[in-house]
Amino acid sequence: MNVKRIQAVASWLNHYKYLIVIVAGVLIVGFFDDNSILQRVKLQMQISDIEDQIARYNKQNEADRKELNLLRTNPKAIEKIARERYFMKVDDEDIFVLSDDEQQTAQTGQDNETNE
Repeated sequence: MNVKRIQAVASWLNHYKYLIVIVAGVLIVGFFDDNSILQRVKLQMQISDIEDQIARYNKQNEADRKELNLLRTNPKAIEKIARERYFMKVDDEDIFVLSDDEQQTAQTGQDNETNE
């Protein structure tokens, strides 16, 4: 009885040997290999993310180049940036900083109420 089972399995394997080899090959190449389809998809997604970053940095670089060129050619641009970013002023003027951040004022108001 045991010999008949072995012969039946051997006969079945012999009959489907090409199908078994093809399925095993697809599984190995598709999922278990270092160059598998899954690995390829992951790498393609990384490439896409990096290309998006490159585009964003190129756009930022172009804007910074334009601003640098403006700073090199226009002395009024330096004064404008100094006033806007660094709150620098001329001796005879006052600067008022207006903020539309409601959340920050609400938090400071709550802190004042709790401290009293």
